[in-house]
Amino acid sequence: MPQEVKKVRVGWEEWLALPKLGLPAIKAKVDTGARTSALHAFGIYEFTEQGKPMVSFGVHPIPERPDIEIYCTAPLVGKRDVTSSNGQTELRHIISTTLAIGGEEWETEISLTYRENMAYRMLLGRKALEGRAIVDPVQSCLCGELSPSLYDDLVAEEPMHRPLKILLLSREPHNYSSRRLVEEAERRGHSMDVINTKRCYMNITSAHPEVRYGGQVLASYDAVIPRIGASVTSYGTAVVRQFEAMNVFCLNSSDAIRRSRDKLYAHQLLAAQGIGMPVTGYASSPSDTMDLIKIVGGAPLVLKLLQGTQGKGVVLAETRKAAESVIDAFRGLDADILVQEFIKEAAGTDIRCFVIGNRVVAAMKRTGSEGDFRSNLHKGGNATKVRITREERATAVKAARVLGLSVAGVDMLRTESGPKVLEVNSSPGLEGIESVTGKNIAGHILDYIEKRAKIMAARRVRQDRSRRRRLEEASRQRASS
Repeated sequence: MPQEVKKVRVGWEEWLALPKLGLPAIKAKVDTGARTSALHAFGIYEFTEQGKPMVSFGVHPIPERPDIEIYCTAPLVGKRDVTSSNGQTELRHIISTTLAIGGEEWETEISLTYRENMAYRMLLGRKALEGRAIVDPVQSCLCGELSPSLYDDLVAEEPMHRPLKILLLSREPHNYSSRRLVEEAERRGHSMDVINTKRCYMNITSAHPEVRYGGQVLASYDAVIPRIGASVTSYGTAVVRQFEAMNVFCLNSSDAIRRSRDKLYAHQLLAAQGIGMPVTGYASSPSDTMDLIKIVGGAPLVLKLLQGTQGKGVVLAETRKAAESVIDAFRGLDADILVQEFIKEAAGTDIRCFVIGNRVVAAMKRTGSEGDFRSNLHKGGNATKVRITREERATAVKAARVLGLSVAGVDMLRTESGPKVLEVNSSPGLEGIESVTGKNIAGHILDYIEKRAKIMAARRVRQDRSRRRRLEEASRQRASS
């Protein structure tokens, strides 16, 4: 006869623990209206351990104690769309871990999301409580309170700062962005090697994958910064993927870079997540040209080569006849193009938001040169510092997150119906944004890398600690037998 599960009586808010994540105390809001539980997380990074998908992330578990920063590792169940109480749908990482509350423990699934500005760093949904708890919506903390002092020893045991060995993949070692990243790394005591992506080659084996350069193995790096040019996307992402197979942290993952470079796929992903964009069409057959023009609202309209960057391969067709001619010309070259509505009220300006992790660290407004609707600085445009709205900030962060980018330049237009994303760049330049805003963007990138390295180091510390405990337990069992 199966043993009856003891049910815990919980109120509308409760203290609980997530022992496998190293979180001995976290206050959660109990919300039976939400199906999925949610945990605050930043710096989310996917990796593979012994062939199993894993995810590591940081948590500030106590809102009043920002100094408490815990780094966690958990099995990755998968990614799912989760709709929050305000109706926003977000693609989230789902982990499996142990929930401890009221003297009972059980396994449950939890989604990871950014809740830094929320009163509760965790939301306990009904799926985690089904068959395990009875909810009293009037009472509070029926399972008792847990003290934040439980973190004191854990915080003290976090690994200390140490110099990092960083690899910058770039075919332009002397451009502004490369020089600034090297300068900032060296200023902090780190070492940074700059290597031509195309000169890397790979030894692909299941046991010992390697990336080689000039006859030497590129090993022992703490992090890789991939600045992969559009012309070498395929080879560059293969190199990044090889470093990922070696369990080296890559600032932007190979998959995220490929998603952002495939403009059509990127638009499809962003649209599926409800991110505002200009109306966009895509077709192959010349017989569909007229309907394609109609879809985007007719002329004037914008035509974009899927492989274009920095404003190249972007054409404004001011009349229907011109649009047909340009589309036919591109098709004659066997080129793939997107057809997009022209946003007149943008008046040749756009907003570039520089996203790192889960926040916009800087933003600038770019205006095209006289007579040019494109606002790219490479095309003679100029830039000024700009204050963005909360909606623009949220849109930029969400766009980067949907594509899986830790660092991104998100370009958007200001329209009467809200911000509309034009493009998400996986290797945004630093010169314009640093010059205009006066902010140390290279420093922000190094801050993020240092946090990621800390997460990795914390994971190794926990693994070593767990290994020691297992050895000590085995030794005690041998001694007692």
